[in-house]
Amino acid sequence: MNRTWKTVLVTTIAVLPLLACSQPETEAPPADVAPAAMETGPDPTVVDANHYKTEFENDRVRVLRITYGPGEESVMHYHPDDVAVFLTDHHVEFGMLDGSSEEVTMKAGEHVFAPAGPHLPKNVGEGPLGLVLVELKSAGPPAEAPATVDTGPDPTVVDADHYKTEFENDQVRVLRITYGSGEESIMHYHPDAVAVFLTDHHVEFGMPDGSSEAMHVEAGQHAFIPAGQHLPKNIGEEAWELVLVELKS
Repeated sequence: MNRTWKTVLVTTIAVLPLLACSQPETEAPPADVAPAAMETGPDPTVVDANHYKTEFENDRVRVLRITYGPGEESVMHYHPDDVAVFLTDHHVEFGMLDGSSEEVTMKAGEHVFAPAGPHLPKNVGEGPLGLVLVELKSAGPPAEAPATVDTGPDPTVVDADHYKTEFENDQVRVLRITYGSGEESIMHYHPDAVAVFLTDHHVEFGMPDGSSEAMHVEAGQHAFIPAGQHLPKNIGEEAWELVLVELKS
């Protein structure tokens, strides 16, 4: 399947600020929401809409933008298995159901796979924080070698200079993609994926039918990309970088 890049970008990229410099105080969740079953728990977009915004959702994923000001905290809530891509440096304290807590420090541009569970985050850093969270709606089958028939070449095999696998399990493969100015790839394939752009991008995509499409996005934006083949070229003056969360099915 060829990608319809322009349609996907118009309908799925949310052009929102990366950070919120300040947030209103978070209200406590309604009484009928707070004691939700511990197997799951309250939806953060419902009980803490100041910090958690849904920017894209389909039957595979829900993509949230999360922003906290310095010192701000949430209420206990639940996430399914997810991949977090950090747009800023993070210093966060997570309160747990058993009353314990743990601190986590991450750098801008890093990512992490987190298993399902409840927590109560607090920004204990000195600056605001922002991230894109890709929540997974269903588990995939056991991991298999990337297919080359009826799909296309695996970019980490045919273009290892630009495509690096940084995490993989039975649900996702997370790639870091980097291109210098003027650099291009060869035709390759990705399954359904969520791209989180860490830098501004000006890209031209060659398609299997010989056509091409240009795309410009800004740092911090994201897009759901349907499965297909393409040949990217960086036609901008600067190097670019993104994290691609490939979904297994």
